[in-house]
Amino acid sequence: MTLLRLSLRYARPYWRSVSAVVVLQLIATLAALFLPTLNAQIIDKGVLRGDTDFIWRTGGLMLIVCFGQVAAAITATYFGARASMSTGRDLRRAFYRKVDDLPALDLARWGMPTLITRNTNDVQQVQMLLLMTLNFMVSTPIMCVAGIILAVQVDAGLSWLIWVSVAVLFVVVGVLVALLLPMFREMQSRIDGVNGVIREQIVGIRVIRAFVREKFETGRYDDANAALTRISVRVGNIFVLMFPVIMLILNAATAAVLWFGAERVNTGEIQIGALTAFLQYLLQILVAVMMGVFMAMMIPRAMVCAERIDEVLGAVPSHRGADAAAALPAGGRVQVEGVTFGYPGAEKPVLNDVTFAAEPGQVTAIVGSTGSGKSTLVSVIADLFTPQQGRVRIGGVPVDALTREQLSGVLGLVPQRPYLFSGTIASNLRFGRPDATDAELWEALRVAQADGFVRAKENGLDERIAQGGTNVSGGQRQRLCIARALVARPKVFLFDDSFSALDVATDARLRRALAQSTGDATVIVVAQRVSTIREADRIIVMDDGRVVGSGTHDELLETNETYREIVESQLSLEVA
Repeated sequence: MTLLRLSLRYARPYWRSVSAVVVLQLIATLAALFLPTLNAQIIDKGVLRGDTDFIWRTGGLMLIVCFGQVAAAITATYFGARASMSTGRDLRRAFYRKVDDLPALDLARWGMPTLITRNTNDVQQVQMLLLMTLNFMVSTPIMCVAGIILAVQVDAGLSWLIWVSVAVLFVVVGVLVALLLPMFREMQSRIDGVNGVIREQIVGIRVIRAFVREKFETGRYDDANAALTRISVRVGNIFVLMFPVIMLILNAATAAVLWFGAERVNTGEIQIGALTAFLQYLLQILVAVMMGVFMAMMIPRAMVCAERIDEVLGAVPSHRGADAAAALPAGGRVQVEGVTFGYPGAEKPVLNDVTFAAEPGQVTAIVGSTGSGKSTLVSVIADLFTPQQGRVRIGGVPVDALTREQLSGVLGLVPQRPYLFSGTIASNLRFGRPDATDAELWEALRVAQADGFVRAKENGLDERIAQGGTNVSGGQRQRLCIARALVARPKVFLFDDSFSALDVATDARLRRALAQSTGDATVIVVAQRVSTIREADRIIVMDDGRVVGSGTHDELLETNETYREIVESQLSLEVA
């Protein structure tokens, strides 16, 4: 059972707290079971005989037992909360680390909304079930077993009422659990749907407003919200039905005890105090079973959540970096050797037998039409995707033989969609090298043509950056990401269409500064504008996932028809 296995695995480090809960719950339960016996003695030996001293002595003992029960219950709740909250924390941490370790292709099969739900709402459900289990399910079996034994000792003739009442409650539990399990599975899926719509609308709010699609998107959210509401109402209807049924069983059991017990009191088979004790034991047993019913109502949802969490935790990465550190590359020469790569489920590979080399101290540009595989090739070089065939080497060392830490120190990637993290400009620039000095940050900003707007900000390097860099323009975001890569000082720079938001003049200045700053590093640039890579030492032309040309700008204009078509199409657009 996934829920049990997951709970035991992550609760095991806190076995001391769990053991304390069991001991304290045992003490509290035994104290609660002792109280009806004392109450029966007060009635039969104190009230009926008029023995006031006995009533005071026994009443005082009852008070001491009550205080002990309360103290044990409070302490048990503390240790139970501590163990369950710590377990939830560890589970969330393990989930986060697993997601952080999985390749992008593996994460794509779930999607971001459901991953967020699983690491928050789903873990919360498992954590809450563990808390309720420690607080109630430990005492429930003790209360049931000990209560039945004591009730039978008080009057075995009425014990059949216990078996009938408990059996009816268990039938109710079984029916409710069978109804709730598929509903909770659907509920978690509906929560994923609501999260997905909200995230998409927040991220794409500018596009929504630009096309005046607010009403349409509101309708999409209303549909997702209504679907979640419908399944929640269905679950709520069962919960609403549960408590009246349980109270009906409790009241019917009480009436039955009084009905049949009164006859036994009249015949002298049982005393009034003993009958009162039996009734209290029966109610304690049924209340314990009722708490078990409440827990059982939570179990189906927690089971579904545990399965969803375990699906991610148990995922085998389609690709992972080397576990042990290898020899660092001697240089920055990048060799792409017969690389073939296709996305899962795709009809054909995106890259087909791609082979080329990028030399240190040179700029190697990659151009091609949309969908030719340029960005995918960059991801393969950066070891984000694992090719089905072929290999990528840096300095003669295969990239899959390097640990993630080694690779990040050798290769600096500026992605097609620049992303900044919440914090400051300085914290973002130090992302790849935390020990970089302020002077090094300003030098990287100068090369990236970003020092001007950073100096213009009130706080300079300490200026706050919003999540995703939404409080700076697209061009500023690109330049800050370029500066971040420069601060890391890698041997290989990968620019995946990283200059698209820059005007021609800024682009030209940045490239001249890059040429002086990168020195002997290998620079690989994916570009859309041919005019910006005309001076590259080597240009790789791609078409339909294949390398169809390689050379300088002038060489390709003379010998490569695909490159010539790209140049002519861009020139015609510029003329138009």
